[in-house]
Amino acid sequence: MGRKLYVGNLPFSSTDHDLFSIFSEHGRVMSARIVTDRESGRSKGFAFVEMSSDEEALRAAEQLNGKSFLGRSLTVNEARPREFETPRHRSHRVDGSYRF
Repeated sequence: MGRKLYVGNLPFSSTDHDLFSIFSEHGRVMSARIVTDRESGRSKGFAFVEMSSDEEALRAAEQLNGKSFLGRSLTVNEARPREFETPRHRSHRVDGSYRF
């Protein structure tokens, strides 16, 4: 298991500090960041937590997956590498707009 964990089903009111606090009970947290919308700044309901070792990450995932956190049941598992979309072909329309 990698050191970086995906944390889903977060309450929108939760903060990075809340996340850091709950994960630090299970090992040393290197970073805890809730993903937010670029325009509104609101939480998207998921986050990434990086633990200092693979063992701590595994222990935290096992103990926190399904646990209630601020009224919601957390989903915690190993973060997958980010996949980038391949560029899609765009066709130019007569009216000047693009069709994807």
